[in-house]
Amino acid sequence: MQTLDLVGADSGVEFGLGVHLDTLTLGSGPTALVLPGTERVTEDVPFATALAEQFSVVLPSHPGFGRSERPDWCATVSDVADVYLDWLDRTDQSNVTLVGLQFGGWVALELATRGSERISRLVLVDTVGVKLGAPREREITDVFATIRADLERLTYADPAKGVGPLEDAAIDDVLEVMRNEEALAAYGWEPYLHTPRLDQALGRITVPTSVVWGADDGIVSPAYGRAIAERIPGATFHELDAAGHRAQVDRPTDVAALITRPVA
Repeated sequence: MQTLDLVGADSGVEFGLGVHLDTLTLGSGPTALVLPGTERVTEDVPFATALAEQFSVVLPSHPGFGRSERPDWCATVSDVADVYLDWLDRTDQSNVTLVGLQFGGWVALELATRGSERISRLVLVDTVGVKLGAPREREITDVFATIRADLERLTYADPAKGVGPLEDAAIDDVLEVMRNEEALAAYGWEPYLHTPRLDQALGRITVPTSVVWGADDGIVSPAYGRAIAERIPGATFHELDAAGHRAQVDRPTDVAALITRPVA
């Protein structure tokens, strides 16, 4: 039977560098390290459950997100990547499928471009983190300047899957949303949601890579996703209808199926 283990930061899982993270774990099999975006943990449960049919899923909330602690030194996405790289080494992981969802895709790219031998496959779902165009060209919607109702419309193919108006939401959901947005601003305010020159490092990724994108993504377009896939040697690109920026929330079983099926 699958188990669902959600623990608070005060007793959370110790990841790398002594950082304790609120963590969802379920399933059995080879490890799938799933790095989330800024969504609530509950939104990813259907996707994680489907993925757990073939994997031992480890889904931590990043430092500063959810109920996870964020030490003062953890101030950049590169710092977040260091936490996971240290965890991979400290726990002697191997044959890890690394799944990056949106903001988590940015973190996953930071890991993959460093060439960790513990990662056997990379999956990016509607990722951010890469600047592809001219300095003044807007490739990623300004999530900090967009009103919430519009943001949910741009994020989901089915906005009903979002948290909805915060005044109508449960207090725990409101607190999680607010803390996630605060952490996103801490990591991604300037430069806006990307690491300079990360685009030049994509060619160093050597593991099989799948790039999955929602056709209705209003935050980063499928064209952006295709451009990332073209820069990663041998990467495949999959566009899903009826899916927005959080494709794993709109179509959880379909995104999981792209990961659980054998690599060609």
